[in-house]
Amino acid sequence: MSDSKTDDVLKSTGPVDDAWSLKVPEFKPEDNPHRLLEESSFATLFPKYREQYLKECWPLVQKAFNQYAIKAELDLIEGSMTVRTTRKTWDPYIIIKARDVIKLMSRSVPFEQAVRVLQDDIGSDIIKISSLVRNKEKFIKRRQRLIGPNGCTLKSIELLTNCYVLVQGQTVAALGPYKGLQQVRRIAEDTMKNIHPIYNIKALMIKRELAKDPKLKNENWERFLPKFNSKNVSKRKQPKNKKIKKPYTPFPPPQQESKIDKQLASGEYFLKEEQKQAKRRKEQEARHEEATKKREERRAQVFVAPEEKVSDTKTTEASAVNIEEFKKKVKKGLGKRNVKT
Repeated sequence: MSDSKTDDVLKSTGPVDDAWSLKVPEFKPEDNPHRLLEESSFATLFPKYREQYLKECWPLVQKAFNQYAIKAELDLIEGSMTVRTTRKTWDPYIIIKARDVIKLMSRSVPFEQAVRVLQDDIGSDIIKISSLVRNKEKFIKRRQRLIGPNGCTLKSIELLTNCYVLVQGQTVAALGPYKGLQQVRRIAEDTMKNIHPIYNIKALMIKRELAKDPKLKNENWERFLPKFNSKNVSKRKQPKNKKIKKPYTPFPPPQQESKIDKQLASGEYFLKEEQKQAKRRKEQEARHEEATKKREERRAQVFVAPEEKVSDTKTTEASAVNIEEFKKKVKKGLGKRNVKT
C-alpha cells in the first residue's frame, strides 16, 4: 500500500469508540507486489465417513482456493487434506483462512458454509465442550439442551448471531461475523456450566431491540437484561454449627497469660498460703449467700397471692338500668291486657 493511501486510511479512521463499526479494507494483489518469500502449508485428517462427500465437492474447493492462489490436495489413502501457498499468493493471512476451511469440512460442515470463511469479515471458531463437564450423562444432556427440541434452540442462536453453528461430537463448530462468534462461544460455555441457553437468547433479543432505539443506544443496558440466579443447592450435609473463619493475618496470635501471670497481675502470687485460703473461703461464702438468696426467692413465689380481677362498675350499672326498663315494659304490657278484659 502506498504512503498516500495509508495516510488517507489513518486520517479517515483515527481513534474510534466502536471498533466493530470499522470496515476492513480489501487486501488486493497490488498491495503486495513482491508476493510471499516462503511456502506455508497446513494439513488435517478427516474421518472415513466424510471421504465420499469430500471426493464429490473437491473440484469446487480447488476452484475457490485458486482465486487466492492457494493449492489444495486431497489424499484419500492417508485420509488427509492439505493446503499450501504458491509463488502467486499475495495475501499472507489467506493460508490461515484456508486451514480453517479444511478443518471445518473435516468436522461435517458443508462446503457451501465453510467456504464463507475466506471472506475478510467472516471467521470461524471450534469450541471444545468436552472438558467443561466431567460426567458423561450430564455432558450429553447439556449438549442436547444446546441443540433444543428439533434443533429450535440452535436455529434461534443462528438467527440472533448471524452465524452457522454445528454441534458435532465433543465440539461446537461456528462460523460467521467475529462479534457473533463471541456470543456463540459464551452461549456454548454457559450451557455446559448448567446455565440454560434461553437466558442468553433472551438477552440477545433484548439487546437487538435496544440497539434500534436511538435514545438507549449509548446507555448501559444492565437493568434491562435478565439476571440468572443459580438454584442448585449442594447435596452435602452442612454442619449445624458452622465455624466462621477469621480474617487472615500474617502475624501470630498474642500469647495467652499463664496462671502465674494472672496471679502476679492480681497480687495473689505474693500472698501467704493462709491468706490465699482465707480469700478462697470468702469467695465460697459469697457464692453460697447468692445461691441461698435465689433459693428463698423461688420458695417465696409460691406464697404470693395472685392479682384479683377488679369488676367493672360501669357494666353493673348498665345492667341495672336495663332491668328497670324491662320491669316498666312488663308493667305496661300487663296494664294494657287488664284494660282489654
